[in-house]
Amino acid sequence: MLDLHTLNPQQRQAVETLRGPVLILAGAGTGKTRVITFRIAHLIRKGIAPDHILAVTFTNKAAREMQERVRTLLPKSRAYHAPRNADDATRNTPHPSRPTICTFHSLCVRILRQHIHRLGYKRNFVIYDESDQLSTMKRVLAQIASRADKVDPADVLALLSRSKNNPASQAFNPQDKVAAMLDHVRERYASALKACNAVDFDDLILLTLRVFREHPDALETCRERYQYVMVDEYQDTNGAQFELVHALTSQHRNLCVVGDDDQSIYGWRGAEIAHLLDMEKHYPEVKVIKLEQNYRSTTTILDAANAIIRHNVRRRGKTLWSAKGRGEPITFQTFDTDTHEAEGIVEEIEFQRMARRVPWGSQAILFRTNQQSRPLETALRQARIRYRVVGGQSFFDRREIRDLLAYLKLFLNPHDDASLLRIANVPARGLSDATLQKLLAESQAHHHSVFSTMTDPTVVAALAARARECIEEFVGFVNRTRAALHEPGPADHPTALQDWAARFLDEIGYFNELRRIEKDTENAESRVMNLKDLIADLDGDRFAGQTPQERLERFLEDVVLDAERDEEEDTKTDQVTLITMHSCKGLEFPHVYVVGLEEGLLPHSRSKEENTLDEERRLFYVAVTRAQECLTLSHCRSRKQYGQPVHGHPSQFLQHIPEDLVQHASEREAKPVSIESGKSMFAALRQSLG
Repeated sequence: MLDLHTLNPQQRQAVETLRGPVLILAGAGTGKTRVITFRIAHLIRKGIAPDHILAVTFTNKAAREMQERVRTLLPKSRAYHAPRNADDATRNTPHPSRPTICTFHSLCVRILRQHIHRLGYKRNFVIYDESDQLSTMKRVLAQIASRADKVDPADVLALLSRSKNNPASQAFNPQDKVAAMLDHVRERYASALKACNAVDFDDLILLTLRVFREHPDALETCRERYQYVMVDEYQDTNGAQFELVHALTSQHRNLCVVGDDDQSIYGWRGAEIAHLLDMEKHYPEVKVIKLEQNYRSTTTILDAANAIIRHNVRRRGKTLWSAKGRGEPITFQTFDTDTHEAEGIVEEIEFQRMARRVPWGSQAILFRTNQQSRPLETALRQARIRYRVVGGQSFFDRREIRDLLAYLKLFLNPHDDASLLRIANVPARGLSDATLQKLLAESQAHHHSVFSTMTDPTVVAALAARARECIEEFVGFVNRTRAALHEPGPADHPTALQDWAARFLDEIGYFNELRRIEKDTENAESRVMNLKDLIADLDGDRFAGQTPQERLERFLEDVVLDAERDEEEDTKTDQVTLITMHSCKGLEFPHVYVVGLEEGLLPHSRSKEENTLDEERRLFYVAVTRAQECLTLSHCRSRKQYGQPVHGHPSQFLQHIPEDLVQHASEREAKPVSIESGKSMFAALRQSLG
């Protein structure tokens, strides 16, 4: 039920300030979603027609959560009776007596369904997904082939999207081949879409703005409909989204935005922090309300967060505080290598579970880049700890890793059909799908493996000359590589699997293939690094004294058994969370481990040349404020890159944290445990052992 007495004074002020522009500065963990939903419910209670209320957010999940919370606050309101019919419920179409709570794109679809015919489209336009857009762009580039030589259509689409959403802020290098293509393809691409009565996601907002500019009566209709507008995560809006909001609210001025400039971490995808920082330029009479009471974290964690973010000069000042007490000091840990870091964090996770009854699901590991997950996943797997990867793909699910594992399985057992069929034409070696289908059919008919069928002269002779040649080359490659695996090395230096794997990957041109097909250079090098890091593990210490074949068998056995365990347990909720810092906003965990706090990772090496140091600091602030009870920060003296150790230096951001908030791991270990704590740990340990 709607009870404003449950709000703190600042929250209540934000809820009760209904008219005119309002900026709610909602710090991390200060209950912003509660304030937004209470405000919507309060507007309705005050007699505002629900269909005059618009709340815009960035994800469908957030929109659904807000809708449900408002419904709970107003259980008897006519605004939330059942939909008129099943079709309304299925499409999630807002009833005329309901507030509109949706994403930017959903809002624009609704507006365009009513008004897009004014721009020469039909109302039943279709929205092209990424695949449709790519196909269209390929056709456009084919028409100007002489200009488009070796230009990746995905690159052109990405640049076109950026220019659409933030045209004023884009400074493109005229020497850039893709940028040079932009003017040639922009109109052709738009015409190609329109010919199909189609729009892409960027067009949803841009065409809505065009309707508003060219048909003021349509804009007036929308302004009359949406008389009270709220925008969540306002610091994440791009230029086009800002223009849309301003168009709807510049007359009635009833705009309430909720956000936190200290959590603006998406500048790389077009978000403009200036929309929040400079709101007075467009709404001079704006009322600013700060939410600073944090309901998530201990005072120690918040003091650290405040000290970190204070070093950003261009921000709206706010100081988070909590009534939860000081809690435990923040733990600093230094490790020799990233492998030791992963093993140390995993040991701490198990200690917390066994000795303090902290379940896996209450613990999260945060990192700056996706490739940092590899040693962490490896250590968790070896310790038989369940985990999930959020905001990124599991290391062992990445395409290049699955390809490598398929090759390794094939060299151990060439009759492994699943592995052979996965990589037979990866990279492309002339073994077409049609050829492989014929081989598979023959193998099934004669109850042989596909590899055996490839060595059957009768079967191969029936194929085209080019196919025969490709099969012979592939069979020769497999046999040659398998033989090298069994070649004995010197007594004191047996065959190094790392060198063996690197040789066959070079021979087939796999590294170059990754660089060719990956449109982003950095992503390509990241994939290459993933492979080199994994093959470096083939000669790990745990395989000491074993033959190359035994080492390879043991390595694959560990990976496969862990994968099977993951499939069996993937529905269980008690699992450690691995998550990138960019993906953790809005989440919270009792125990948080922020790893890899080294120069070049955080702040990222690109931050100096791109002048994004403040955003990197905000990213660290977001990571720290995910912790509710315990926070551990760690860095390494050396970290593997391409299988080779690279010296590391602690992140400059660690210096921002006051020493009195911190205890170093060595100090904690030396500190005697109280009798009560000892008894509690012993009881927990006994319980965990059954």
